[in-house]
Amino acid sequence: MNSKQVRISTGYVFMAVFAIFIGLYPLRFIGLDYNDGLLGSKSSALLDSWFYLIAFYTHIFLGGLALISGFSQFFKKLRMKRLGLHRALGKVYIISVICSGIAGLCIAFFAEGGFITSLGFGILAILWLFTTIKAYTSIKNKDIENHQHWMIRSYALCFAAVTLRIYMPIFLGGLAMDFIPAYKIIAWLCWIPNLLVAEFMIRIPK
Repeated sequence: MNSKQVRISTGYVFMAVFAIFIGLYPLRFIGLDYNDGLLGSKSSALLDSWFYLIAFYTHIFLGGLALISGFSQFFKKLRMKRLGLHRALGKVYIISVICSGIAGLCIAFFAEGGFITSLGFGILAILWLFTTIKAYTSIKNKDIENHQHWMIRSYALCFAAVTLRIYMPIFLGGLAMDFIPAYKIIAWLCWIPNLLVAEFMIRIPK
């Protein structure tokens, strides 16, 4: 294994660790009071809305499932040796993304920080749905190369759940920013660089 392969393998391992850790994070909300965690800053009127609560929990739990089921798709040996498992996990990922993405688009309208934050998260949800559907239609058309490219883009957007949680302590603790200004920036920063990295991965010579 050459140095390039070592770097790529190491990167995938770190991606898997973060994906599993953040993917399992929503489990902490089971039985948690609404005044704690992400819902603590929401108005009582919003917390009384079953539509919002269903969308919120659908987004975080199925988003976590998408993170966990999606990272395995990047391991070539799994794709080659366990094609059936690869396809099964792919179906889990696509269904999870569609449900989580639609729910995420709904709750984006109520994001802290107003229009700028809502727009950032809303575009993220739309692009996540779009790239995932393109990945699905590509493989249905037996276009494997395009399927792989769209999956890279889709998972880069899915990984925004991880990068958001990396940026938050940096902005709030390291840069000592107030929450709302930081959140407005992170609503865009959590996914735009990810997508740029995805495009770089797609275009570099194999």
